[in-house]
Amino acid sequence: MAGQVTEFTDANFETEVLKSDHPVLVDFWAPWCGPCRMIAPMVEELANENKGSFKIGKINIDEHPGAAQNYGVNSIPTLIVFKGGNRSRPLCWRAAQEPVAASAGRR
Repeated sequence: MAGQVTEFTDANFETEVLKSDHPVLVDFWAPWCGPCRMIAPMVEELANENKGSFKIGKINIDEHPGAAQNYGVNSIPTLIVFKGGNRSRPLCWRAAQEPVAASAGRR
């Protein structure tokens, strides 16, 4: 993972995401997914622009399927913002940066 993008796993999901002091944007992805690769630069840009205000990371659903199953992720990429252990409505992979930032409470 590049820059400020955190790598989430099934093992660290509770600690890094659900118990985080900051809002967390989770990108559910897989290496074979073309649209996942298309949004990767946007996810990295958001992470670099918002360091300290919210955490941004990715979870590879092929290697770590538990979180995707727990949160009903049926297609990828799927972006979900978690705040205080609660999740927002999943965001479409075409979501623009502003709706992502607004969901994370930056506005």
